[in-house]
Amino acid sequence: MSAGITKEHLEQTLRDKLSADHVEVIDTSGGCGQSYDVVIVSSVFEGKTVLQKHRLVNDAVKTEIAQLHAFSQKTYTPAQWVELSNK
Repeated sequence: MSAGITKEHLEQTLRDKLSADHVEVIDTSGGCGQSYDVVIVSSVFEGKTVLQKHRLVNDAVKTEIAQLHAFSQKTYTPAQWVELSNK
């Protein structure tokens, strides 16, 4: 069995497949690569519901998620991210 998915691999895959402006990947597994929280900011999320955004992410990293114990995501459009950052 592999040592899990690396933070860098997950981040790069999300950036590439979702044309993300900003990606944060936090390893919540203590370094073993089995559990991640991610924040993704991408214009592909414009006009989408939370469920639609999450489906896009799940499809983009389907192979990686299958190897993880836990995967939590927060998805934002660039405008939502700016608004959130200004609070």
